[in-house]
Amino acid sequence: MPGLYALRVVSPAQATTNVASGDSAAEAAQRSELGRMKMVATSMLVLAAVIFIVAHAYQEDHSWAGYVRATAEAAMVGALADWFAVTALFKHPLRLPIPHTAIIPKRKNEIGAGLGEFVQSNFLTGDVVAEKLESVELSRRLGEWLQVPDNARSMVGEVAVVVSAVSEVLSDDEDVRVMVDSLVRDRLSRVPVAPIVGRVIDAGMDGDHHHEVYNAVLSGAANFLDDNRDTFRRRLINESPWWVPEGIDNQVFEKIYGAVMTFLREVDSNPEHHVKKDIDVRSRELADRLRTDERMIEQGEKLKQELLDHPEFQAWTKDLWSSLQRGFGEATQEADSDVRRRIEEAIVALAHRLVDDTDLQTKVDAWFQSIIVYLAEAGGDEIGGLIANTVEGWDAEETADRIELQVGRDLQFIRINGTLVGGLAGLIIYTISNQLF
Repeated sequence: MPGLYALRVVSPAQATTNVASGDSAAEAAQRSELGRMKMVATSMLVLAAVIFIVAHAYQEDHSWAGYVRATAEAAMVGALADWFAVTALFKHPLRLPIPHTAIIPKRKNEIGAGLGEFVQSNFLTGDVVAEKLESVELSRRLGEWLQVPDNARSMVGEVAVVVSAVSEVLSDDEDVRVMVDSLVRDRLSRVPVAPIVGRVIDAGMDGDHHHEVYNAVLSGAANFLDDNRDTFRRRLINESPWWVPEGIDNQVFEKIYGAVMTFLREVDSNPEHHVKKDIDVRSRELADRLRTDERMIEQGEKLKQELLDHPEFQAWTKDLWSSLQRGFGEATQEADSDVRRRIEEAIVALAHRLVDDTDLQTKVDAWFQSIIVYLAEAGGDEIGGLIANTVEGWDAEETADRIELQVGRDLQFIRINGTLVGGLAGLIIYTISNQLF
């Protein structure tokens, strides 16, 4: 039967053999299942044809055979009609150029354009994206995921990989070094030094931190004198006239040394000592002059410019990027480094806040929503065009094959249902016609 033979499909084993070398195991399984379903649908058509032939042979001698023949005949009609409809989507049935067949290969470009427009109109609009994001509670879910230490550690590892990759790309880039040097020097050149120093002095004194500085200086001076006592003694003896006895020199030195050490201890132990008060007043005056005196400000700028122009400072700024890159890269690559541990702790702390702080959740969700909605609306045309252009670039037969691979198995149930429904309809029609006529 040539007609029926033309409807033959390859067996599952043959379908697997014919899979292109580039097909994945999943595609091979899909092709095998598609071939099996085609075989089932075609087998039902063949079975209906056999039943029709047998019933037709017995119809003259047995009245029941007429019912069977009518059922089988209608089943064949339904099976053939649905086979034609399904096949016409992907190719020309029996390879005959029948009009309005091979729809998908012929209208591939229109399908791609329609699919792109469908995605853009129904998935990439601001209202749709915003509504979906509101129901997702993205910040809370992100916080719950990051609360798990393994997840936070994994994110730190991914950050380390990115940092390492960027560092490797830029590590030997002279342009980056020059840029960092230029940024540092330009930024420092714009900052007036003297007023900043004045504000630092005021801030230190307002917080009473200057007393600690005084005590440290006085203690350091006392320790210095004590460590170099013999040196000062020899210097005094050497500078003393030759006719002065050494014993008198020692007495003079001990008097001077004792007086200086006593003075330092008194100043150190007495927070209200007049020396400290005097230094406080002079420090305030200096801070005020550093902020307001044009001459002091000008002198500060000159000193700063001399520093910026110094060869050692220039060498330091040019090597700053390499040092930062190398140090941070090495720290992030070490699994138990302090940097990675601190980053992980910061991520976990942020995760807890994202879960517990509803105000923060609202702010972060609004931030995510504004960005994603903007990207969706701004990139909607590009995404729709990308889908259309991608489908347009596909081979027509390959496109039909891929689509059939995805939906062809389910379409075979149309053929199976067409066979069963057609047979049932034929039986009902034949029964009614016998009763009426």
